[in-house]
Amino acid sequence: MRHVATLVMLGVLFVLPVGVLLLQAGAPGWRYPDVLPPGLSWDGFAQALRNPGPMLAALGSSVAYSLATVAMTVAMTLGPARFLARASFRGKNLLEGLLLTPALVPAMTYSMGLHFAFIRLGLADSAVGVVLVLSIASYPYMLRSLTTACTHLGPDYRTCALNLGASPWQAFRQVELPLLLPALAAGGSVVFLVAFSEYFLVFLIGGGTVPSFTGYLFPVITSSNRGLGAMVTLIFLAVPVALFVLLELLLGGYFRRRGMR
Repeated sequence: MRHVATLVMLGVLFVLPVGVLLLQAGAPGWRYPDVLPPGLSWDGFAQALRNPGPMLAALGSSVAYSLATVAMTVAMTLGPARFLARASFRGKNLLEGLLLTPALVPAMTYSMGLHFAFIRLGLADSAVGVVLVLSIASYPYMLRSLTTACTHLGPDYRTCALNLGASPWQAFRQVELPLLLPALAAGGSVVFLVAFSEYFLVFLIGGGTVPSFTGYLFPVITSSNRGLGAMVTLIFLAVPVALFVLLELLLGGYFRRRGMR
C-alpha cells in the first residue's frame, strides 16, 4: 500500500500542473482570486495555429540537435565506459570524478572558454558547435549509465561470443549492444532532456542563428498572453513524453522479438 500511495502522490503531482496549464490555455483570462476559470476561450489554441511556421521550425531544430547530441554522447562514452568498467588502476576514482565534472559545475563556468575556442575554430554560430557544447555538458549522464551497465554486464558474454567464432564487431552488435540498450535508453533520455531544455548554451554558442524551442518559448511565457504561453508550454512538455512512449514501444517490441522480455 505504501508503494501505491507513493505512485498516486507522484501521479497527482504530475497531473496537477498539466491540468493548470490546460485550464490556462483554454481560459487566458483566469486570474487570482478566482478558483475556477470564469469562462473558456480558444484564443490560445487559435494563436498557436495561426502562424505555426516559426514554432515548428524551432521545434524541429531542437529535436534535431537534441537527437544529434544523444548520438554524439554515445560515440564519446561507449569506449571509455567499457574501459572504466573493466580496468583497475590507481587513480581510477579520481579520473571518474573528473569525467563527471561537467554535470557537477554550472555550465557558465566552462562555456565562456568554449565559446572563445569555438570562435577560433569556426564552430560558433553553427549547429555543429551547438551539438558539441551540448555533448560536453551532458555526456556524464550517458557515461555513468553505460559504465554501470558495462560493470554489471562483464566481459564474459563477449568472450563466449569470440570463442564461438564471432568477430569483434559481431560480438558487439549481436551480443553486447542488445544488453546495453536499456542503459542507452536511460542515458539517452536524460541527455535528450538536458539538450532539449537548454537555453543558455544554445543561445551562446548558436549566437541566435540556431533556432531552439526554448528560445521561442521564453519570450512567449513572459508576455501578457497567458493562453498562448500555456499552449506552447504544453507542446514543450508533449515532445519528450511522446518520444519516451515511442522509445518504450520500440524497445519493448525489439526485446519481445528476441525473446528477452
